[in-house]
Amino acid sequence: MNVVTRFPPSPTGFLHVGSLRTALYNYLFARHHGGRFILRVEDTDRSRYVDGAVESLIRTMNVMGLDYDEGPTLVDGEIVEVGERGPYVQSNRTDIYKKYSKQLLDQGDAYHCFCSSERLTQLRDQQRLAKLPTKYDRTCSGLDKADVDARLEANEPFVIRLKVSEGPIMFKDEVRGAITIDGSEVDDQVLMKTDGFPTYHLAVVVDDHLMGVTHVIRGEEWISSVPKHVLLYQKLGFPLPAFAHLPLILNPDKSKLSKRQGDVAVEDFLGKGYLPEALINFVALLGFNPSGDKEIYSVKDLQDAFDLGGVNKSGAVFDIEKLNWMNGQYIKALEPSELLKRVRPYSPDVDEVLLGKILAVEKDRLSFLSQITEHLAMYTQAPSYNAETLVWKKADKADALKQLSGVNDLMKSLGEEAFDSVELIEGAIKKYI
Repeated sequence: MNVVTRFPPSPTGFLHVGSLRTALYNYLFARHHGGRFILRVEDTDRSRYVDGAVESLIRTMNVMGLDYDEGPTLVDGEIVEVGERGPYVQSNRTDIYKKYSKQLLDQGDAYHCFCSSERLTQLRDQQRLAKLPTKYDRTCSGLDKADVDARLEANEPFVIRLKVSEGPIMFKDEVRGAITIDGSEVDDQVLMKTDGFPTYHLAVVVDDHLMGVTHVIRGEEWISSVPKHVLLYQKLGFPLPAFAHLPLILNPDKSKLSKRQGDVAVEDFLGKGYLPEALINFVALLGFNPSGDKEIYSVKDLQDAFDLGGVNKSGAVFDIEKLNWMNGQYIKALEPSELLKRVRPYSPDVDEVLLGKILAVEKDRLSFLSQITEHLAMYTQAPSYNAETLVWKKADKADALKQLSGVNDLMKSLGEEAFDSVELIEGAIKKYI
């Protein structure tokens, strides 16, 4: 089987690290099997659309090295689509969704619903008070064709709902195994909204089928939606893809990872000077570990080892200390010229030769590149200090001055080449002492 995966983010802001992991696992799985990886933009929720978010998303995917085979890309700042199964932006596919929603209506597997938002809110409130599941009560499912046609002729606002079948709905999850949910627990989900745009549920099923997606790999928050999707696949006559739902990423207190407890946007981490290759390594291990005796993996290592069967079921804790350690390892491994290039944006006013020397000393102390700004002053500014602190125990100022002058003369006598060797300087000073 030719494996096809996809990453379908919504353009609602910056890329969350959880979404980065979803994209990465889809990428690794496709590359492991020699398949295709698609980027698709799911922008049908127009109330949450953020201008510039698509461009930001594409740039971040490029920086992270997640090259995709099909989807929107940037050429001279303009969005251009690559691939033969587009459009890859859902707002440009509305005619496709209307075609399939009409098919469901004609088959009797969907129906028009004219209930107002006020009625639906009242219904949900009553169900909550009665401690019942909040579901649509199918008031409009019994409308006859003449009534529906008359309301449509009058331009009465409507949505199209899926008519959920009774009985068990079964599917296999590649991470969690076999799952069965009874149809009585599933709501008559809205498929097309009053604004003419599809909901996620219809669009994702139609798009995954038409784009040839074989494996749907996404966060576990979508498990409850799978029964609706299974029904849509069946009613539209589409073969089912494989499903794999990834565990949550958690804060150290085991709550769901959120901005309230720190950075969650990939762009924030990149801005601080976390290396893309370190972020990829770290995020890959949030729920998957190829072996127990290793922490540092190249993308090629991860591609070779990735297996959905090895993904954990339980949540993965986002440990910032571990990320800092890992990023520090990647910083240490950079060639001096490459490190200098990457640090330059955080120290634009420091002479390049001097900065290179500073990095030779400081790179082992950096957890992320922007930390260099905390270390520059000691190299670029004369320190301010109380002279009394330089007097050693029972000595006096004259002795302190004598010894400082002696060390100063010693350092001058060593020559420039000595400053390439910490050991040489340390040895000379110890000999002087």
